[in-house]
Amino acid sequence: MTDTLDPITTEIIARHVIATAEEMGVVLMRTAFSPNIKERHDCSTAVFDAKGNVVAQAEHVPIHLGSMIGAIDSIRQRFPMQEIRPGDMFVANDPYNGGGSHLPDLNLIAPVFRDGRIVAYVANIAHHADVGGMVPGSEAAICESIFQEGLRLPPVRLVRQGEVAQDMFEVILLNSRTPEERKGDLNAQIAANRVGIRAIETLITRYGADLFEQALDSYLDFTERRFRAAVTDLPDGDYSAEDYLGGDEDGTLARLACTLTVRAGELTFDFTGTDPQLRYARNIPNQALVATVYCVAKAILDPDAPANGGAFRIINIAAPPGCIVQPVPPAPVGTRSISCSVLSDVVLNVLSQAIPGRGFAGSGPHALLVLSGTDPRTGKYFVDYETVAGALGAQTNCDGIDAVRTLTSGSANLPVEALEHAYPLRIETYALRTGSGGKGQFKGGNGIVRDFRALGDDITVSVSGERQQAAAPGMEGGENGLPGIFIVNPDTPEERKLSSAAGGVELPHGTIIRVATPGGGGWGKP
Repeated sequence: MTDTLDPITTEIIARHVIATAEEMGVVLMRTAFSPNIKERHDCSTAVFDAKGNVVAQAEHVPIHLGSMIGAIDSIRQRFPMQEIRPGDMFVANDPYNGGGSHLPDLNLIAPVFRDGRIVAYVANIAHHADVGGMVPGSEAAICESIFQEGLRLPPVRLVRQGEVAQDMFEVILLNSRTPEERKGDLNAQIAANRVGIRAIETLITRYGADLFEQALDSYLDFTERRFRAAVTDLPDGDYSAEDYLGGDEDGTLARLACTLTVRAGELTFDFTGTDPQLRYARNIPNQALVATVYCVAKAILDPDAPANGGAFRIINIAAPPGCIVQPVPPAPVGTRSISCSVLSDVVLNVLSQAIPGRGFAGSGPHALLVLSGTDPRTGKYFVDYETVAGALGAQTNCDGIDAVRTLTSGSANLPVEALEHAYPLRIETYALRTGSGGKGQFKGGNGIVRDFRALGDDITVSVSGERQQAAAPGMEGGENGLPGIFIVNPDTPEERKLSSAAGGVELPHGTIIRVATPGGGGWGKP
């Protein structure tokens, strides 16, 4: 065992912790039951120190970071340390009481003990395809209250000293339309945390708890110094930008505003001027706001730096309560991820003003649809939660990337074979939406066209999207990308366009629902 800390030991311990987070992610995806986790990889894993600072996050879905940080903070506030025991695991999802960012994301947090005290936490988050609520999938822009969005959980014990709390487990299952999936996915989350605990315990056995904690502190300090140096090189100043979400009524817009202040080696993002919170579920709760700012700032300032809490020490965030990016209960927040894709464009814009040459034109966010009904092959109810990728805006020196998630979203499109095997649906078109990217010296990325044919008798769909009223803006003379659109029975006499927030739309047997995701904006005059 090494007795003193040195840079090499710090790096070895830090890399082991990063590998632990990655291993947890592999276990979660390989053992999950639902296609949303095992195929789309809509999950994240991380390791935190005893103070709740993130030390390592696996490269999955950046927006999940805020939820895991918030869940640990909520556990530390809700439970005295002496009441937490080895083998405990806590589940939480509520944005207002549990540190979550929307209800389908169930956080599972486990402390790691050594010599009777907590020395770290391992955590994972998995997006469950249904946790109840008024709409299958538990996520739809049409919800008008968080009470309509599903089961709300403050931090509660799901595992007590190594034994699953069966009563809490059954409460979660009972609230889901697809309890078998929930059971399999929750067990996968428990397994992932157990793998993480074992790996951290092995590391501490080798190096000792004191040296382990010193190494984590040193790693966080190193990251802070690296980011502070990057910010110190920027000129002091104030930079402002705005963009728009769809409003509460079709054809209306809701403003997102941000002013970045660069002073004394620190960044302050102030969202004063953002419109009041919306009636429908496009609002962005605090933890999603935090994750978006952190993710975009890291990507622009120092993308190769470690992804840990040291970077967060130089970032300050201000947002007035009751606005879109700081809603107060019972405001709905279900589709916050799509909204955060637009928010990330605003944050990118102000940062690119401070750091010329690193800008993006506006990007086209992913689109959400949830198909549900009875599978005629099995007679069982199914919920297909699916998001379809959009495209990146052009940069100052290259075209935007086609058919990808924007910065805060990292999950995959569900593979055709997996979808058709699991659900009574058939994919009839899956292609680039050619020409959807804005023209420019560098053109915006193209979105996707994906057609689903319903093969059941009672299938319904709920859809949610952004960049359908306000297209992804071009920059420096570049053209806007094409807006997104949802269409039932395209290219037929029965064709009809759906709103960007629609729920419970019936799809009789043979009906096609088309998702055409928005393109990115162009950069520079064509």
